Amino acid sequence: MEPAVLGGKLASSLVAPLVKKLFVTGGPGAGLVDRPVRLDRLVSFRGERRSLGEREVRGLAGKLVGAALDSPGEPPFPRDETEAVADALAARLLALGDLDMDDVQAVRLGHGELAARLRRQAAGSGDGLSTDARYFLDSATEWACLHVLEFFTRRSTFVARTLVEQTRGQAELIAKVDELISRVPRPDARDTAFERRYRSYVAEQHNRITIYGIDLRDSPDRWPLEVAYLSLEATAEEERTAALPGEYTDPERTVRLAAEDALRTRDRVLLRGDAGSGKTTLVQWLAVTAARDGDRVPYVLPLRTLTRAGALPSPAAFLTAVGCPLTPPEGWAERVLNAGRGLVLVDGMDEIPAADRNRTRDWLLGLVRAFPGNRWLLTSRPTAVRPDWLAAEGFRELALTPMRQDDVATFVRRWHAAAEAPEFEVRLLDSLRTKRDLARLATNPLMCGLICALHRERRGYLPTGRKELYDAALTMLLARRDRERGMDAVELGEEAQLELLQRLAYALVLSGRTEMSVETAEGIVERALPSVASAAGQGDAATVLRALVLRSGLLRRPDEGSLDFVHRTFQDYLGARYAVEEGHLDVIAGRAGDSQWEDVVRMAVAHARPGERAMLLRRLLAEDTPRLTLLALACLEHATALDPAVRAEVEARAGALIPPGSTEEAKALAEAGPLVLELLPGPEGLTDAQAHGVAVAASLLAVHEPTGALAVLRRYREHPSLDVRRQLVGTWGRFEARAYATEVLDHLDRTALFLTCRTKAQREALPVMGPWTHLTFLGAHRTTEIIDCVAEPGAVEELQLVNNSEVTELGALSAFTSLRLLLIDCEPVRDLGPLTSLPLTALLINRAAGLTGLSDLSSVTHLTVARRLPGTRLTASLPAAAPLQYLYLGDDAIAGTGLRGLSHWETLQALYLSPATPLTAEDWAEIRRLPQLALLYLHGSLFPDSIEAMPTLPGVDGLGLIALDGGQDISVLAPRLPDVRTVTLQAAPGASLDGARLTALFPDADVTLE
Repeated sequence: MEPAVLGGKLASSLVAPLVKKLFVTGGPGAGLVDRPVRLDRLVSFRGERRSLGEREVRGLAGKLVGAALDSPGEPPFPRDETEAVADALAARLLALGDLDMDDVQAVRLGHGELAARLRRQAAGSGDGLSTDARYFLDSATEWACLHVLEFFTRRSTFVARTLVEQTRGQAELIAKVDELISRVPRPDARDTAFERRYRSYVAEQHNRITIYGIDLRDSPDRWPLEVAYLSLEATAEEERTAALPGEYTDPERTVRLAAEDALRTRDRVLLRGDAGSGKTTLVQWLAVTAARDGDRVPYVLPLRTLTRAGALPSPAAFLTAVGCPLTPPEGWAERVLNAGRGLVLVDGMDEIPAADRNRTRDWLLGLVRAFPGNRWLLTSRPTAVRPDWLAAEGFRELALTPMRQDDVATFVRRWHAAAEAPEFEVRLLDSLRTKRDLARLATNPLMCGLICALHRERRGYLPTGRKELYDAALTMLLARRDRERGMDAVELGEEAQLELLQRLAYALVLSGRTEMSVETAEGIVERALPSVASAAGQGDAATVLRALVLRSGLLRRPDEGSLDFVHRTFQDYLGARYAVEEGHLDVIAGRAGDSQWEDVVRMAVAHARPGERAMLLRRLLAEDTPRLTLLALACLEHATALDPAVRAEVEARAGALIPPGSTEEAKALAEAGPLVLELLPGPEGLTDAQAHGVAVAASLLAVHEPTGALAVLRRYREHPSLDVRRQLVGTWGRFEARAYATEVLDHLDRTALFLTCRTKAQREALPVMGPWTHLTFLGAHRTTEIIDCVAEPGAVEELQLVNNSEVTELGALSAFTSLRLLLIDCEPVRDLGPLTSLPLTALLINRAAGLTGLSDLSSVTHLTVARRLPGTRLTASLPAAAPLQYLYLGDDAIAGTGLRGLSHWETLQALYLSPATPLTAEDWAEIRRLPQLALLYLHGSLFPDSIEAMPTLPGVDGLGLIALDGGQDISVLAPRLPDVRTVTLQAAPGASLDGARLTALFPDADVTLE
């Protein structure tokens, strides 16, 4: 939707006033004193003159988006993305305050480029949106920028200041143009025309990502770069700041930045990254964005291609060397580099022979010195060149970091969008969250792509045993990837590499470590060389180990003296493979009790023959512990062929543990550890009790594996059981607040369900969800914080403020215009008068410093008071005009009033008495005069003194006795309550009740023990 079309759906009469609110107004004149007028001084949500906050800006954005959706015609994007689009638009509008320019410069840019600056400033604001929503967001941003610039040009100071700026700028411009003409020859039309064609060629040529090594049926190996590109993180150790004598020297610190920003602050960068970490993809992204933005001319120079021709190319031969079919005008490349407009991307220092690397370094540095002012990027695997290899020449060293969980999820979503296979996305994300070894494998784009392809090829299921996944990964990393990238034959064959790698892995597994010294590794390789013929002829152990580290993609050198596997799961897989080949099954079975050996045991079952599998599984069952029984169950997915009797025994033993049928069983199951998460079923086919047990077990395991636990609980978010839903709400604090809110809480049926906020992070996550009608704020939350975090206060019907020492007055609660129930547990509160403006029907007062205004709450039907009431009669302190139906009086509430005046409330149907003072005959007389009283709840502390004065109470058909210790004589109650038909008996903590004896006391009633 172009801005002009969007304008048809958003009238200027709406947009202009909203945009105008984003800015403060200024006075007349040319503004010479404070020139230039920065945008961060003009916006109304920053600085001393702010009149808007972030919340208000989001509200303005919401109105713009809502207006577009409500206009006639087809909606521009799906309505379920309304909130996400509004948040993204707000982020871009807020970015106005971060732009490093003034209003004159903004107008000079034009609305299109201003919108582009806002998109870059609010990077990621459109992530996760559909294509239609992103298109609308970009168009809406441009439309808003049109009105922003229109607003700037109408300001009284703008025209005058613009004239002044033009006068000052003309002289500077003339001088700069003269200097430029003297330094740079004027390019002819042929350069301009060719450069346009070349940029288009680069943008098209490199706008496809290739995943090498994937040969699975129906799985794409190339997809559009702009759809699938994932912004990864790079790190660098920042240099120490030089200190003066006697001063403290700043320590080195790790600097983190988006990888694509590597060249924004430095013109020369050496970027290191492990195999498959995304180095080549980053090079493509930089080339495509430079070609489209037009600020730099990109040259993509893969060294594996350049070195085939022998001599490395001069700038004039750059395009020919990489096979570009375009022929530039003579001298064009040198003119570009002389002008400092080049972006030279040299990819793959590790992919050329070690003997050629110094020569290549000299070639690169010769270009850098001959053509200063350009930007240069060189990529390499970490161990291919030594640290500080180019530091003396001003190259900053950065290292790509492994993908985080959010990165993996984003990659999976984009992969499936590009492959047009959205139906497999959610199931794979759940597998990545719950299956730990799979998650450890998915730490770079290469491995994520392989997992996605395997999952799709199998129509939404990963291999029954993950051995196939690891086999495919190893084949790709050890052989096919380098061969398909057109590199020379590797020095070691796949089988030779596997043999050496698995020996290294088994040594690490046995030692219980994940890292060994290079000296130890060389010793292992040296002992293995005589039996690995194809490796023995490649050189000594040190030479072979270096080749293995450089080309296998499985080993890395975290520092000069040590070595480890890039993924722990490969170490366990290869170590188990070697143990099975060598017949070390007793060693594996003997270590199964160590949680560090879980994956080794599972992989050993995958590699073993059927008889060996049966032996291993029987050894696990023989221990007769829940954890090893469940480990045996987890091993079944790797056991393709197995004695049916052994399989049946494992399933039967594990079936007694999963699914848990009660909270106690769930707690016992969770003690087996995170392995349980992979085995938890449902919710399909489970009873409500079993579903609740699974939710409890997953909640407990969130402490160890929050990602896996979230994936399990996410499956239960639409479960109808109130107990399950309460469990899902109650475990919020074990997870990252916003993620859990969007993944689970926002999908729950809210019926009879309270949402409890304990922390600031949970308060901040409230607005991302739809409205909750029942809210509890536990702990110290200020009234303003509570109001601010509730996006729709009018939707809240029940509110509980528990153990809150920050709330001192209740006037602000008038924002909750639909509030029916309020619980107050706030010691500083003294005045309840402000609550008269609310339609309250239920008020529960646990703690409050004062009860002023309580008598004025005439709409209350349910009242709970647990602090001392003032006065000598209830009618003096309780709301006399209220039609009370339920009344709870606890602690010392009636210490001064007794129950005098209680009979005033003839509407009372239920009375709960838990007073700290005994009841008198006068008090019981007040109770007897209640004509509609049907339910009576008595605390165990009333026995026996208060019960002796109790009269006969006809009409009471429900009795509740609370906190009984078993010693009370309750037999006196039956004759005094002749109409009672239901009795509930609740034991005090630690007490036990004789159910049969107590039930016999009420022969005509249904008795329930709790």
